[in-house]
Amino acid sequence: MAQEYWKWPESGWTSERLDWRKAKTVTAGVDIGTTSSQAAVMCDNELFAYASIYTGPDFRKAAETVIEQAIGPSGMSIENISGIVATGWGSRNVSCAGKTEDEVLCHAMGARFLFGPEVRTVVDLGGQTIKAIRLYDWDRVRDFIVSDKCATGMGRSTELMAELLQVPITEMGERSLQVEKDPEPVSTTCYNFANPEAIGLFRPGYKEPPYSGNDVLASYLFAIAWRVLGTMGKLQPLDAGETEVYRELGFTGGLAKNPGVTKRIERELKVTALDGKYDPQLAGAIGAALLA
Repeated sequence: MAQEYWKWPESGWTSERLDWRKAKTVTAGVDIGTTSSQAAVMCDNELFAYASIYTGPDFRKAAETVIEQAIGPSGMSIENISGIVATGWGSRNVSCAGKTEDEVLCHAMGARFLFGPEVRTVVDLGGQTIKAIRLYDWDRVRDFIVSDKCATGMGRSTELMAELLQVPITEMGERSLQVEKDPEPVSTTCYNFANPEAIGLFRPGYKEPPYSGNDVLASYLFAIAWRVLGTMGKLQPLDAGETEVYRELGFTGGLAKNPGVTKRIERELKVTALDGKYDPQLAGAIGAALLA
């Protein structure tokens, strides 16, 4: 079978410490995204189990599969869960959910769980959109911006580039950082321009000196980081006169696992992002479970 360079590995986990049968409340959140889907099960607001899978073409099938994989090994059934909340692009396809919740709120709640109460700025780097979120000291959202027009689709475009270059998506970020100096970014306007421009960098004589594979990755991921920064720049500070708009920063979503993007954002903002407890792709599902 040919290698699929673009896929992040699917994953799952069940706590060996928690016994769901002894929990006062068992809730679940399901986040159906355009490229990946996650389900999280919480026992008394502690993470008990999760699953993360590739969404595929059928949102309803993805919803059924991801919740089954999350609860499967534990002996739990859907009937044992007191509340299920769905979020994400395909949230309407989660038939077992009692209600749906907005992605921004779910990622804000999930980020607080992943990074702790100190997180103030959350940037969700998803398959189709970027969501930059500002939080008060408590859980309420102060301000948010969602990318639009040609700034969308960057998570998906990174998958396409991994396949075109035949570089595993899990290695793209680290390879892009193995350059002496960042080259100029490719198009920062639209990924439909950025992808062919990145491939064009391999043409003999196009650049002097010629770009290596790592140079191309650096140029490409720098462009993505720059577009993310453009979205983040539209956030408002919490208070009049405040200058530290990006303090206590946390990244969520699939691209949050790509250091070629996150490290460049940190460098440009001169900040260090917070480390999370779990996979940053789980933020939406965890937030949904906390709201159930």
